[in-house]
Amino acid sequence: METTSILFAGVGGQGIILASQIVAQVAFSVGYVAKESEIHGMAQRGGSVVSHVRFGKEVYSPLIPKGNADYLVALEALEGLRNIDYVKPTATIIFNTRRVIPATANPGKIPYPENVLQQLIKSGFHTIEVNASGLAQNLGSQRVENIILLGALSRFLLFPVEAWERVIASNVPPKTIELNLAAFAQGRLAIQ
Repeated sequence: METTSILFAGVGGQGIILASQIVAQVAFSVGYVAKESEIHGMAQRGGSVVSHVRFGKEVYSPLIPKGNADYLVALEALEGLRNIDYVKPTATIIFNTRRVIPATANPGKIPYPENVLQQLIKSGFHTIEVNASGLAQNLGSQRVENIILLGALSRFLLFPVEAWERVIASNVPPKTIELNLAAFAQGRLAIQ
């Protein structure tokens, strides 16, 4: 198996780093070499956060070269579009419909684009839209959007569901295990 590369993109507070750590741990738990690295600026203020995960028989660097990501998991619409240059032409993009308008935005001068999904589709990528925000709201907590998107991603990675569930349970607070496992299951159901 070649190296699989997954890029997570969003804004601070969306659980991007936790999601990428879970993927790396699941890959490692089933026998792959896995590396993870994140880049975040003003993450606590809603700034951009990007995390790279790579796994395979041999992985020499945690960073994904531009044009080489197999998957892009966009927790926030515009951040996904901003990082499109990292994905290869055959990549799958899992796109959360949620929009987070940065506090520093000036809608009068540079409005938030209305057609982000259409731009991704127009670029020719296999793009899957997931309303993780709506699913999380139905579960009673916006904080599980990242786990919902992991559930969607899990449909494309051939890891046992039990491995995912075990790693998720070991990475979230004990009182939220049931909620997070339900979120993971909802994400899997979102991809048929």
